[in-house]
Formats: sequence, C-alpha cells, structure tokens
Amino acid sequence: MSSNIPEIFGSMVFSDREMKKSLPSHVYSELQQTRKEGKALNQDIADAVATAMKNWAVEKGATHFTHWFQPMTGFTAEKHDSFINPEEGGRVILEFSGKELLKGEPDASSFPSGGLRATFEARGYTAWDPTSDAFIKDNTLCIPTAFCSYNGAILDKKTPLLRSMDALSLQGCRIMSLLGKDVKRVSVSLGCEQEYFLIDKADYVKRPDLKLCGRTLFGAPSPKDQQLGDHYFGTIRPRVKAFMEELDEELWKLGICSKTEHNEVAPCQHEMAPIYTVCNLAADQNELTMDIMKKVADRHGFACLLHEKPFAGINGSGKHNNWSLCTDRGENLLKPGKSPADNRQFLLVLAAVVKAVDDYADLLRVSVASAGNDCRLGGHEAPPAIVSMYIGDTLMRVVESIIKGETYQDTDYGKLDTKTLALPAIPKDNSDRNRTSPFAFTGEKFEFRMPGSSMNVSCMNIMLNTAVAESFRQFADELENVPPEELPQEIDSIVKREFTAHQRIIFNGNGYGEEWVKEAEERGLLNLKNTPETMKHFVNEKNLALFKKHGIYNFSEMQARHDITLDEYIKVEQIEASTMIYMSDKLIFPAALKYISDVSEGIGSIKALGLSTDKELPLLNEMASKLMRLKDKTAELESLLKELPEDIVEAADFIADKLIPVMGEIREAADCLERKVAKNYWPYPDYADILFY
Repeated sequence: MSSNIPEIFGSMVFSDREMKKSLPSHVYSELQQTRKEGKALNQDIADAVATAMKNWAVEKGATHFTHWFQPMTGFTAEKHDSFINPEEGGRVILEFSGKELLKGEPDASSFPSGGLRATFEARGYTAWDPTSDAFIKDNTLCIPTAFCSYNGAILDKKTPLLRSMDALSLQGCRIMSLLGKDVKRVSVSLGCEQEYFLIDKADYVKRPDLKLCGRTLFGAPSPKDQQLGDHYFGTIRPRVKAFMEELDEELWKLGICSKTEHNEVAPCQHEMAPIYTVCNLAADQNELTMDIMKKVADRHGFACLLHEKPFAGINGSGKHNNWSLCTDRGENLLKPGKSPADNRQFLLVLAAVVKAVDDYADLLRVSVASAGNDCRLGGHEAPPAIVSMYIGDTLMRVVESIIKGETYQDTDYGKLDTKTLALPAIPKDNSDRNRTSPFAFTGEKFEFRMPGSSMNVSCMNIMLNTAVAESFRQFADELENVPPEELPQEIDSIVKREFTAHQRIIFNGNGYGEEWVKEAEERGLLNLKNTPETMKHFVNEKNLALFKKHGIYNFSEMQARHDITLDEYIKVEQIEASTMIYMSDKLIFPAALKYISDVSEGIGSIKALGLSTDKELPLLNEMASKLMRLKDKTAELESLLKELPEDIVEAADFIADKLIPVMGEIREAADCLERKVAKNYWPYPDYADILFY
C-alpha cells in the first residue's frame, strides 16, 4: 500500500480540483453552474471540458473512453471507444469532442426495458451526468451517464434517482422557507455499508452452484460455523488483510472514502463502510466498489460473493443504507440536538419521515425485492420482511408525550461506570441500537437495513426520497397559507397529528420474534414474504399517483420496472432450478450411488464372514431411501420447469408456490446424503472446506 494516502486519494478522478487546474476560468465557472443549478452546457464549453478531460486521462495512461451507465439489469454497463482518429499518411491523433462527452449511443436492444421499446428498436442514448465525476478504470476514462431509449423512456437507475433527489430538495426547501431559513438545496446524504464473503477461488471453481448462481444450492452444515461468534471483529487473517489493503488503495484512487473494514459474524464474511457523500455519487461509488471488490479478490486467489445468502444456516449479507438530509448551509435536518422535544424543525422532519415510511411501506419493501433477498430476510441477523421503524427510547418518549399532550421530562443518562481504577466512566448515549429493525434511527440518520448486498442502492433511495418529498409537500401546502404568528402552533399540531396517525409503524422491540409477526398483523402492517407477493403492491393507484405527482415515473415506466423485476426473479429461479437438476443428476446421484454400492458390497463381505450387519443395514436403507427421494424430486422439478406459465405474474407465483418448495425437498435429501457419504466420494467441497480454508 502507498504510504502517501493524501497523494493517491482521488488521483484517478477528474475532480473539481483537476477541473479548476486544467480549465479556463470562464469554462470552469460555466461547468460549476451546470453541476449546481442544472444549467445546460453550450457546445464550446463542452468541447473545452472534453479536451481537458481527455488530456488528463491520457496523462494517466488511458487509451479509451466509455459512457458508464446503470441499466435495469442491476449491474453497470460500458462500451469502450479509443481516443484515436486517423490522419493522412497513416498516422492517428488523440481526440475527444464535447459531442462525445455529452451524448453516446450504445446498442440498447439487449438491455431489459419491460416493454418500453420493441426488441428491434436498438437505439439508446447515454447523457453525461456532470454532478458525478469522471474517473479512470482499467485504463479507460469512465463518464457517468444516464440512459434512455430513442423515444425518451428512462432505461436506467440513475435518472429516476436524480429526479427523486430534485423532488425532495424542492419540497424540503419549501419547508425550510416556512421555518425562516434561506435554503437553496436540501441534499440526501448516503453511506452504504457493504457486506461480502471471501472464499478460496479453488473451492469456488469446483462448485457449479457458486459459479452459476452465486450461492450454494446444496450444503450440509459444518460442524462449526458462527456459534462461537469468534469471527466477528476478530483478527483479520493476513491474506484477507492484504486483499483489504489493495481494495482500499484502489477505492481511494477513485475518490471513494473507504473508512471501515472488519470481520462480520459469519466465517469468511467481511464488511467495508465508506464515509457519507451525496446520494447519486454514493450510488455510483457503491457500484464501483462491488466491481473492484471482485477484481481485487481474484488477484488474491479469492472469489468475492455478493449474493444475499451464499450459505444456508449462517448470516447472509446486506447493504445498510444510511440516509440523512442536509441543507446547502451544512445543517443536518435529522440532528435532534440536546433537547429534541424542543426542536420543532427536527420533530417536523421526523414526522415527515415517519409518515412516509408508514404511507409507503409497500414501496420500501418493493425496493429490496429480489430472489436473493428472499433467501435472507427474516433470519440470521437480517431484518424481517415487515417494514417498521425504530426511533430509540428517548425519541419514543418524546413522541408519546406529544401524542398524549404531556410535558416531556428529560432523562439524564449519565455515565457507564466500569468499576475499575484505570478506565474512565463512559458517557452513555440516550438509546441503545436495535439491529432487528428494518429502518432504524441511529443518531442524525436512518439506517435502512433491508437492502441485499448485491443490490443497486438507487431503487431504495428513489422510493424513500419520493415518499419523504410527498410528506414535505403535504406539510408545505398546509402551512403556506398560515399566518406567520400562528406557524409554530400549526407545526406542533401537524407533528402531533402525524405521530398519532402513524404510531403503528414505530416498533422498538425484537423484530426477530414470532410475537412481532402477530403484533404487526394486528397493527395492520404488511408482511410480504417473497418477491411475487411484494410486487403486486407496486403498481397500485396510490403509488402511481405518488410518482406521477413528483415527476419520477409515468405509468409505463412503473409497469416496466414491475415486469423487469418479476422477469429477473423468474430467470434467477430457473437458473437455480436447472443448476440443481444438473448437480443432482451429474454429481450427487452418481457419487452417492457409488458409495452405497461400495457399502453394500462391504456389508456382503461382513455377512460372508458370519458377522452381524444389524447396525449397517439401517444406514444403508436410509441412504438408499434418500437417494431415491433425490431422484424422484429432481424428476418432479424438471417436470415443473416445463409447466411454467408464460404470463410473468403467473410464472412468478408458480415458482414461489411450487418450484421452490420442491427445490427445498431436493436439498434436504442431498444434504442428508452429504452427512452420510464418505468425504472422498463427495463431488465438491463442503461447508467445512469452504468456510475454514
């Protein structure tokens, strides 16, 4: 690792510092107006920026450029073009124009569109997002862009995210103005904690399920997994530490403030957390982080698993979405202050968030719906599928006092006495943390814990930003006609009304308990357990009205995203089912049959000696029974795949109701055989091999 971190930090980013250094002052000024106010660039300015950007990139070793965008695949996309242009005499020059900077035309035909364009309509456009800095990756200048079709339909995740940020800012500024503050922008700050697994590449390549699906479809528990919790925050192994050091350096070069790294609870599981930044930049950086994690892992002989549930029976991986609101004056709107009960601005903002989460809990659940996350939610330290929010003991008492119309009595939490001479007393926070809550207030921010580790964070923040923008809009509409002298009283009235109306969404207890499932049902909260069930709530009248009102999506764009999500769910499950059939027929059945045959032959030899086989025969019969069940259920799964309905809604329901239960039965039979069959017969590495290399 480089010893001069400040020198390498952002060295591969065409940052504001580089722009100021390489652009004429009037060009730089025009560009800043574009970045801050959305002012369009004229062609001369664009040409000047493109030339400076190209010169900088070439000095850094770049030979190509690409419009780097985020289609609705959940991944990033890039088409590389070189800077070279031919000259007479067989020579070339390096050029990059403002036109090439501002607009690209990648082939859009194979990206999912959900019907927004016909398959034969291949033309798509990428448009530079000047609020997100260009960077160099793999000797290529990457220009962050939005992506749309020839007819203007949005085909990416960046565009609606930017729209949602604008909507929240517009309505947030209205609220701030009513509170007597001159604010030009309310920004969303975001920090994405990223969990992942590192396993040995040699084990990874021996498992078709890991290679094709990103998770193990079979696998009996290891004799030891995470029972002792010894991996959590434990000493980082040298090989993993070397990976983390290179990862940090690569991220720092790209201006990504990788701050925290540690071992997570499950063996082979780790986490990195960056410092907060602006929402759309954080989304870009998280996509980059996942890409770089995989490349660096490969260089260290690892496979980096970003699937939400790579291994059954131990913790899955999430991506905690730490969300906050700040003004252009640097004020955090979610900062309670020393006396939150007296902080009218904070209480109004808190009421808006509480209202948003309750009114649009279905959208938050939709935003984290995927086949992978269905495997994770509700078990092993993942939050349940029921959306609720935790606000802590202090704020809970504040809210309750407001609802009841009582005066809040502040509590002095004092200090924690360690009862040792050497250690000082530790000041206590005003509340504990609740790791079981899907949406938890953790001091000046909310932590949305439901997103899965492989997800693009844009979707969940589109939903959250827009829902909060709607709360702000309703409050502002109500308050703007109130005489100034009556505003404080009217704000207090709104805060009390909203806390009273939406208190059902606030839950500070144990989200893992079965009691909560029953209580949540009594409160009228949704418990959407899988993706097909969840997506039925997306395109309803309430949600259509929300996105239309704030200019985020039209009906066609929402319907497209509904269809794309279900189509992806269907394809993922088809691949998993087909992989399961392949492994069952080609690997597990032959290995188990060979072992059973050899055991049977051994029992015959024992019998020939006149010895008793009373203990061996039941084991043989049990294995033979499981083997036949494996064969029968595999054939049943193969038959079910042929019956898959053509309609995507029916197909998704069919998979959830019929395919997945049969896949569970196949796994149960195979895992039972794995426990009995001798290790040298088993065709791939088991959990003990993979998790404890």
